[in-house]
Amino acid sequence: MRWFSAALLLTLAPSAAMAEGSTMPQMNFSNPLTLDQVGWMAVILVVLYVVLSGWGLPQIGKVLENRAAVIARDLAAARAAKQEADKAAALQIATLSAARSNAQAELAKAIAAAKAEAAAKAAALDAKLEAKLAESEARIEAAQAAAMAAIKPVAAEAANSILLKLTGSVPGQDELTRRVDDALAARKAA
Repeated sequence: MRWFSAALLLTLAPSAAMAEGSTMPQMNFSNPLTLDQVGWMAVILVVLYVVLSGWGLPQIGKVLENRAAVIARDLAAARAAKQEADKAAALQIATLSAARSNAQAELAKAIAAAKAEAAAKAAALDAKLEAKLAESEARIEAAQAAAMAAIKPVAAEAANSILLKLTGSVPGQDELTRRVDDALAARKAA
């Protein structure tokens, strides 16, 4: 729309110039020089068109075709580079994933080995402690048996002297030993 209005103003301009009384001599078409100038301008434009269409425009077309070919080649190279980069990125992701899986498997293996070693050490220590505990219990029982054996004559002697003071008589040695043994057994059971 703007182009149409500009063309309309340019066509009306010579008639407006003529109406004012020839204030613009280049628009005075009644002058023979103006007609010659317009004729030469048409000849120059035709020659310029022929030269440009025969030589200039094909050169520009070649430049544009070369530029389009270069752009297409560059785009193809860019697409190929992108595909290679995508392949490299996928390979890197796969390698990282495999390395991560390997590392996790090695870590799990190391943890399992450490747990097994700790369990073996704990079992060995437990066995050693069990052996010491059994040895200590055996010594305690031996000490207790020795104490009981040492207490038996003292208890028999004490019971003998208590019975002598209380009853005035001394019981039989077999009866006294049997009763002391029963009392110690009852004490041991409790």
